[in-house]
Amino acid sequence: MARVVLPGLVMLLDLAAAPAFHSGDPVVLAHGTYQGTACVFLRLREDPNLADITESTGAIRSHPVAWLAHSAGEVSGPAHALVRV
Repeated sequence: MARVVLPGLVMLLDLAAAPAFHSGDPVVLAHGTYQGTACVFLRLREDPNLADITESTGAIRSHPVAWLAHSAGEVSGPAHALVRV
């Protein structure tokens, strides 16, 4: 368990329990406003609780890593080649 201390905030992260995402992994937004949106994982942000993803439209957005889940399907779009798992 890692302890992250920010001004006025202490967060405990269970890094072992967090799913590992790698650049190019097909993911889906499992939580939040855009639940069910298929995306491709790009990278973690400076804040490791946030990730950049590419949507099928090519738009790059940031979402909490906790909202992401691995996708068992494929994602295609103009910003990247077809990705299969």
